[in-house]
Parts: sequence; structure tokens; C-alpha cells
Amino acid sequence: MTARLRVERAGPLCTIQDTGRPGLLTHGISASGPMDRGAFDRAGRRAGAAGAAGIEFTAAGIGLRVVDGRLAAGWDGARFEATVNGRALDWPGGAVLAAGDRLDILPGRQGNYGYLRFGATLELPAVLGSRATSTRAGLGGLDGRSLRAGDELRLSGPEGTPEPVASMATEEGPIRFVWGLHAGLFSPTLREHFVSARFRVTAAMDRMGVRLADDAGVFAGESILSLVSDPVLPGDIQILGDGTPIVLMRDHQPTGGYPRIGTIVSADIDRFAQLRPASPVAFRPVTVEHAHRLLRSRPT
Repeated sequence: MTARLRVERAGPLCTIQDTGRPGLLTHGISASGPMDRGAFDRAGRRAGAAGAAGIEFTAAGIGLRVVDGRLAAGWDGARFEATVNGRALDWPGGAVLAAGDRLDILPGRQGNYGYLRFGATLELPAVLGSRATSTRAGLGGLDGRSLRAGDELRLSGPEGTPEPVASMATEEGPIRFVWGLHAGLFSPTLREHFVSARFRVTAAMDRMGVRLADDAGVFAGESILSLVSDPVLPGDIQILGDGTPIVLMRDHQPTGGYPRIGTIVSADIDRFAQLRPASPVAFRPVTVEHAHRLLRSRPT
């Protein structure tokens, strides 16, 4: 199976992603990978993806045309709208596309990230064991950059078998976290205020991190806001020097010199990544053992 796609429209931060580069933080390289791993996996199953790489697109969506060949495609993620040659299709969903077909992913009502996977394998070189794009490091994907109109993608090799995938219900409630390495630097009163307050997602978000508005002034007047740098992880809730909370995401820096009051559990990072600007967000602490149970119980 061979096919060629041309990108005709691409919103900001549309990139090639796969499972990423875990284990390279010691060399100063974050893992990258999809912001919503569950949706990325479901899109692959819908397409019968034989390869590990696909397209992550942001709220503005993406438009592609099949230049030649045919291929199976699957899509999932936040609430978008999908059309092929102007005909509306289910979201999430999938289709077989032939030469001349145009697939448009249009902005929807909820969320920030969506995923497009293919049955055949994207012909892109692996860099440090991955095709995932890190625009900060200039690695992976197409020359380490976001996709743009005019780019062409080639696919080849056998296709897998598409699978029926149940749509995921939107989970609600506080974002769960475990207390962090530096939680003890904050007073018990402040920690209580942190878990009772509502924060707000701001428009200052990208694959590196999401800034939160502290409208309740939880961290106003704090003085212990600078530390010796040490390693950070996706989901770390870092308190900047001016008291601004920022949640680190998939392309985070390798180390940080500000205290991390907690870390969002793996089972909730996907949900947090899909919160749009102006969304309220509350946090609820759980134990490490409970976080492990949540991860094991996630639907596949």
C-alpha cells in the first residue's frame, strides 16, 4: 500500500507525533508524544494503524488531500467536525480515502487536540528512536517543525485491521494529583487553600506548559519561589517566581528551578490537556497507590 497526502490547511502547532522519546531527559530532551495519549491510541485503532506515528492537530483543525493512492484513516480527540469532499462524517470515526479525496477537520465545541492516524506507515526518518516532533529541540517529524500548507506526506507498507472503538464519555470533576517533592515548602493552610480553590486555564498554553490564573490568590505573597534546578516531569504543577501556577506538559524543559507543589496523575493528564482557555480547574489530592489504581483501571 502506498499513498501521498498534501497538507492544504494546518492550524498552529499541528505536528507529527508517536509514542515519543522516553528516557532522554538526562540528555536534555523531553519525551514529546501526544498531548492526549488515549485519543491518539483510539485514532490508531480506528485506522488499523500499522505504524506508530500520526498527526496531532490543534483547535483550528487541518485539511488534507490524497494526491495518489488510497488509505484508511481514523480520527479521535476533542470535539471536532470531519468532512470528506464536503460530506459530514461521524466524530470520532474513520474512512477509507482515495486519490482526489479531501479530508477536512473543522473546529468543534470542546477541547484543544485531535488526532489523525493512518493504516499505512508514514515515511519519516526516526530521530533518536522516534518520529515525534519536538519543535523546541528541532527534532522529528518534518524537519523538527509544525506542519504547514504545501507539505506532502508519503505512506507505505501494509495496513492493519481497523477496530471498533467505543467513544469516551467526557469525565468531569477535579483534576487528581499527588503532592510533590516541594509541597512541604508551603504551609498547611496554603495547601488546604490550593485544593479548595478554583483556578482558570489561560490562553498561555502550548506543548510545553499551561499557565493557570490564580484568581483566588492562593500563591499571592509567597516567598519560597526559587530553588536549585532539578528534574521535572509532565503534569508537574510548578509555581513560578511571580506566584503563577503552570502545569508542565509533554515538551517541558528538562529541569526547573521553581517549586512543584504536586504532579497531575497519569490518568488525568489527557483530560487536563483538553481544557480550553477560560475553563475552571480544581485539584484533588490522591495517594500514589490510588494513582496507580486509576491508571490500571483506564479503559483500553
